[in-house]
Amino acid sequence: MSVQWIHNPVTLPGRHGHKRFDTDEPVSRCPRLSESSADAGLLGSSPGSPVSGAPLSVTSAHQGPARIGQFLLVPLTDRPGVQSALDMDTGEELLCKVFDMGQYQEKIRAYSMLSNHKNIAQIKDIVLGESKAYVFQEKDFGDMHTFVKSSKRLSEDLASKLFYQVVSAVNHCHQVGIVLGDLKLRKFVFTDEKRTHLKLEGLEYCHVLCGEDDSMFDTHGCPAYVSPEILNGGGCYSGKQADVWSLGVMLYTMLVGRYPFHDADPATLFSKIRRGTYCLPDGLSLTARCLLRSLLRKDPGERLTAAEVLIHPWFNSNIQDSRNPEQEVNLREQTVPQIEMEQDEDLFS
Repeated sequence: MSVQWIHNPVTLPGRHGHKRFDTDEPVSRCPRLSESSADAGLLGSSPGSPVSGAPLSVTSAHQGPARIGQFLLVPLTDRPGVQSALDMDTGEELLCKVFDMGQYQEKIRAYSMLSNHKNIAQIKDIVLGESKAYVFQEKDFGDMHTFVKSSKRLSEDLASKLFYQVVSAVNHCHQVGIVLGDLKLRKFVFTDEKRTHLKLEGLEYCHVLCGEDDSMFDTHGCPAYVSPEILNGGGCYSGKQADVWSLGVMLYTMLVGRYPFHDADPATLFSKIRRGTYCLPDGLSLTARCLLRSLLRKDPGERLTAAEVLIHPWFNSNIQDSRNPEQEVNLREQTVPQIEMEQDEDLFS
């Protein structure tokens, strides 16, 4: 990764147009739960969703491409704060995130703490202007939210391969003291056109822990992914175990095609999450049902850790050869009590 200083960026006049990647919703920080309406129950847009499925228009200081060092930047209308970048020296296509100079070091702090991991995006270059910092990362081929939405739901075979990569990234972050907080499908993007390899991106709003204590008070997050203990308002909560709850929401959504808890009314949505009851449709394998119930537990202390999820039997038949021996840890008892299920026929279609 290189860092270089430049003077003011040069706007190229008379050229307009936007280049888009395969995504229809912005990857952005969700509002505080107290300020947000409910997230949609289905993966499409809804009146109560904080993020609309319609393309967004973004007002930019300049409408044409801009020259930043050796990079040509073109704003992406559907991803605020992200621009398409072309390295004119090498011809490589990248993504560029723009931050205020006074904030960029804190925004990219987590990247400096992480060793290279195949499922976590890396910073390739940083260009520092007079008032802005330009952070360059690899181009992606769309996010998981869009992929699941277009697929309706994923087969267990495909879901296991993708979800294993998701959990691997989360576990790597947890091991070095990073809690993701606003964990959701949109945070994971494909690095190949065939959409087989995922990377976690968007570490700008994660939480870096001081020591082993992962107690947190922050309430930022998308409503559909928030854990019961955050909604209960009992003070601090375990950031890592809240991430695990979000993993459960992600897996459920991948396999079923909708969120486990959803309602157009925020109060009703939060009430459902606090109760922790959800419907597991027929057709899911016993091991998939076991894993979901081990993640979506009301009591944070009863949830699996990210490391334990990686050795769950559900993965065995699909990705056994891709495991890292260092991830083999003792797995706690995974038998879970039966819970009362809510019948909900409103599946994503």
